[in-house]
Amino acid sequence: MLVVLVHNLAGPYLLPLYHITLGWLSEAMQSNTRGRYHYDAFVSYSGKDERWVVEELLPNLEQRGPPFLRLCLHSRDFQLGKDIVENITDSLYRSRQTLCLVSRHYLHSNWCSLEMKLATSRLQVEQRDILLLVFLEKIPPRRLSAHHRLARLVKTRTYLDWPQDPHQHQAFWDRLWAKLIPPTEA
Repeated sequence: MLVVLVHNLAGPYLLPLYHITLGWLSEAMQSNTRGRYHYDAFVSYSGKDERWVVEELLPNLEQRGPPFLRLCLHSRDFQLGKDIVENITDSLYRSRQTLCLVSRHYLHSNWCSLEMKLATSRLQVEQRDILLLVFLEKIPPRRLSAHHRLARLVKTRTYLDWPQDPHQHQAFWDRLWAKLIPPTEA
């Protein structure tokens, strides 16, 4: 009866808690003290926004420097044959920050929802500023309110909007790059 009661009360939190615990354990077992993180940022985005990621994000963040940023993208950096949830968890914990590229497609994706859930859980546990939100398009507040975690983050954290005016793109990339570079490089 206790198992059924715990599952009914805490069911939605058990899977993220399990994966966060696995992330902590793997992080604790790593003996790499020189470079704790393999990536500067884990990029959470919908596969339907991949064109923007490849054409805009990568050239403006990974090829700009020094320092040169290393981003983790699920399409190129996940290990083949490994469970998708394990890939997400490992990548989140091997990254210094999480960058969420929010669009209408992002809001409808179950995988993006899981990535957001794991990233916000990590944010709450670590109590560090490790989650960056970038809105690729205007999303009405009524549509955002259905996504409770994201709506709460928008109310309490600073986020960036992708400017529609091409003349403002460089200022956007400057702000985002400055937030992502390692603190020792700033």
